[in-house]
Amino acid sequence: MTSAKSFLGGIALSVALATSALAAGVDVNASSTGLAMQGFDPVAYFNEGAPTKGSYKVTATYDDATYWFASEENKALFEATPEAYIPAYGGYCAFGAAMGFKFDGDPNQWKIVDNVLYLNLSADIQERWSKDIPGFIEKADVNWEDIESKTPAELLEQ
Repeated sequence: MTSAKSFLGGIALSVALATSALAAGVDVNASSTGLAMQGFDPVAYFNEGAPTKGSYKVTATYDDATYWFASEENKALFEATPEAYIPAYGGYCAFGAAMGFKFDGDPNQWKIVDNVLYLNLSADIQERWSKDIPGFIEKADVNWEDIESKTPAELLEQ
């Protein structure tokens, strides 16, 4: 566990410097303009089974973050029940949350587990997370209560 924390700690510094959740608050991983999920359509993961870039012309706002959609239909589904589509841990990396950190979630590194969308930082992190998904989700759920309101930089200072 210590090696995982030190490994992630090294990554965390560069990720924390790049992460800017100012517009959406620290509990949602969004750009400084408030764009969540780097513009990927959160509904498409569920109904297309693949990451799909949304359009700046088809948007909705939830929890002070802006989401882009590939279609008006996806936008309508999101607006009806946004909690069903937003990624766990505000779109931050699921493995990182399990380790007590906030790393950017890469919309191309994803998995739906029990109807919840999870993002991870990178392919190698996703591979590590995949070795014990239920265990890492359990750890992340517990950690999220403590880290949700903190910035990535604040977590590095601990």
